[in-house]
Amino acid sequence: MTHNTSDVASASRALPSLPSLTLLGLGDMGSAFARAWLAAGYSVTVWNRTASRAEPLVAEGATLAASAAEAVAANTLVVTCLLDDASVGATLEGVDLSGKDLVDITTGTPAQARARGAWAEGRGARFLSGGIMAVPPMIGVPEAGGYVFYSGSHEVFGAHRAALAVPVGTRFVGTDAGHAALQDVALLSGMYGTLAGVTHAFALVLGEEEISLKEFAPLLSGWLTAMAASVEQIAGQLESGDYTSDVVSSLAMQVAGIKTFVGTAHEQGVSPELLTPYFELMKRRVEDGHGAEGFAGMVGLLVPGDQG
Repeated sequence: MTHNTSDVASASRALPSLPSLTLLGLGDMGSAFARAWLAAGYSVTVWNRTASRAEPLVAEGATLAASAAEAVAANTLVVTCLLDDASVGATLEGVDLSGKDLVDITTGTPAQARARGAWAEGRGARFLSGGIMAVPPMIGVPEAGGYVFYSGSHEVFGAHRAALAVPVGTRFVGTDAGHAALQDVALLSGMYGTLAGVTHAFALVLGEEEISLKEFAPLLSGWLTAMAASVEQIAGQLESGDYTSDVVSSLAMQVAGIKTFVGTAHEQGVSPELLTPYFELMKRRVEDGHGAEGFAGMVGLLVPGDQG
């Protein structure tokens, strides 16, 4: 059986084309995203300043572009996952972005995301900013619970939502391009504050022969989980403007106990420096006449002009 040229062309047109995208930046996170897309059957064009980092991905099916400009020209969807915002600007300097959908998942500040969005739009591209709430081992593993905040062009998010959801979950948080970075940093700030407390807690019991760290660890994680309910209470107080509603343990009561925490640290030979800055802010809030408040009052202390 033979096929004429028109039959072959028609059959070719009938075959579904692979979804495709371009990824600039192949650090640990960028490489993880690329592998997830490749595993899902996407055609991925990649570029990295150090080309050798692309070799394992090329072996897995990625196409290596010789330049950032060549990579951008290959697809409408262009994802940047670079070192910082300055790297994004340097990489795309002089590159034709007209008609492109630029999705920047590089870590940066809200102001940088807004400026980059205006910059991209001025060069004919639609822009979406992302804040990654995951570490590389979580990428491509849905049950790990990671996701990316996205903000900026809702049209870009809608057009590419399926592709963006392949490596990790997605959460669109508004058309202000800075909101993804803002919520990313806000959540990470909560993480660092929590880890400061975890660090101090382990320092206190470290070296005590009768306290097993393996047995202490679930006690600590369980306590933190129980205390997580206070987050929603604080949010409610902040929204209402009443920082004293339903307060079980006031700031005045908390401040009265500071000497116990500091004293215990000194007895154990542990520096209290991870906790003392927060303790000093608590004392200031109480001295300013807000001792009846709960921890929502501490937010009020940090925000200029907020009187609670």
